[in-house]
Amino acid sequence: MVTFAGYSLPVQYQGVIAESKVVRQAAGMFDVSHMARLRFHGARCVEFLEHVTTNDVAKLVDGTGQYSMLPNHEGGIVDDIIVYRLAENEFRMVVNASNHQKVTTWLSSQNNFGLTMEDLTVQTAMIAVQGPAATEILAKLAEFPDAMRSAPLFGVVHTDVAGVHCFAARSGYTGEDGFELICPADHAPRLWDALVEAEVVPCGLGSRDVLRVEAGLPLYGHELRDDLSPIAAGLGWVIGKEKQFIGSGPIQKARAEGTAHRLLGVKLETKRVAPEGSGVFVEGVQCGAVSSGIYSPTLDCGLAFAFIDREVGTGTACEVEIRGKLEPGTLVTKRFLAKK
Repeated sequence: MVTFAGYSLPVQYQGVIAESKVVRQAAGMFDVSHMARLRFHGARCVEFLEHVTTNDVAKLVDGTGQYSMLPNHEGGIVDDIIVYRLAENEFRMVVNASNHQKVTTWLSSQNNFGLTMEDLTVQTAMIAVQGPAATEILAKLAEFPDAMRSAPLFGVVHTDVAGVHCFAARSGYTGEDGFELICPADHAPRLWDALVEAEVVPCGLGSRDVLRVEAGLPLYGHELRDDLSPIAAGLGWVIGKEKQFIGSGPIQKARAEGTAHRLLGVKLETKRVAPEGSGVFVEGVQCGAVSSGIYSPTLDCGLAFAFIDREVGTGTACEVEIRGKLEPGTLVTKRFLAKK
C-alpha cells in the first residue's frame, strides 16, 4: 500500500506481472475511487465545456463521452479528463486525483456561465473492470446485459450490476475493453465482492502503470504538464481544430509550427526499467529524456516514453542511460501494442 493524493492505494495484490497479464488475457479490476468525479448542471453546459476543454463537446449526444483536456491560457494542460453528456443541461467529468483541488478551483474561476458544479467524489466510488472478458462478465451481472454488450466506446449505461446501481461507462486506461463503474460509496464493497466472485482479479497501481504505457497512454505529471503543450505529447487528436477555447491560440500555433520535442516510445533490448529523467542518446549525443519507464510483461522488455528532439524520427537506434550504463534500444511510436 502507498499514500497517493490523500488515499491509501494498493501497488499490487498478487504481483505486477501477474496482474498485467490477467488484464491482457481475461479481466482485472482497479479501485480508482481516488479519481475525482464532478457533475455540471445548467442551460449553458455545452457552451461552458466548449470554452474550458480542448475536444469538441458540442459533438457529444446524450449517453456518450470523450477523452479531453483542460487547457490553461498559456497552452499547457491543467489536467486530462473524460467528459460525459447525460443531457443537454447535465454533464459529468472524471479528473485525476492529484489535480482534484486544482481542477475544481480552476473550473470555478472560469464559471461565468451560471452552472452548478457538484463534487461527487466522496459520496461515490469508482471501479474499473478491464480486459477482453470484462464486458461479458459485467453483462451477465447487469440488469441490462444487451445495453452493456452494445455500448460504444465511451458510451454510458445506467444499470444495476450485481444489484448495485452504476453509472457504467465503456472506458478505461489499459488499452483493453471494459467499463468504469461509478456507484454509491457505501455499496462499493458489495460490488467489489460480487466481481471477485465472478473471477475478476483485483489489480493495483503497479500493473495499471504498466498497462497504460504498453497502450501508449499518457499520465499527468509525466507526459502532460501545466507548462507543456499537448501537441508535444502527440495529443492533437483530442483538440478541436475549428473551435475557440482557453489557450487555443498557443496550442494551434504549436500544432502549426511544431514543438522542440515530441513524445516517442523507446523499446529497449533489455528488461531493465528506465527511470524518469534517464537520458536518451543517439550516436553519443543526448536527444531527449525519459518521462515514464516500465518492464513490459507482454513484450518481455523494457519500454519507455521519452521527449525527443523533433528532428529525430522513429526507427532510430538509441541508447538509454540506466543507472550509469547505456542500454541499447530503438525509437518507436508510443503505442507499443497493436491496436485492437
